[in-house]
Amino acid sequence: MANHALRRVIPGSPFNVPAPEPAPVQAFAEGELVNHDRHGMGRVTTVESSDSVIVDFGSGPRRVTSPSTRLTKL
Repeated sequence: MANHALRRVIPGSPFNVPAPEPAPVQAFAEGELVNHDRHGMGRVTTVESSDSVIVDFGSGPRRVTSPSTRLTKL
């Protein structure tokens, strides 16, 4: 018999807290200034679809998939 089947659930456990709600997905428009954790500040040049944008960071355009926790609007 496996031990994990006999495990007790403790009501006051810190692991019983509900998961936080996910942050709303940001929608980007052409010309908006954005900041990326790795590449710095840039400007959205093209919105390809709801799941990716092209951003010019000064060192050349880069495709960033959305939703990205690293990309925020300024």
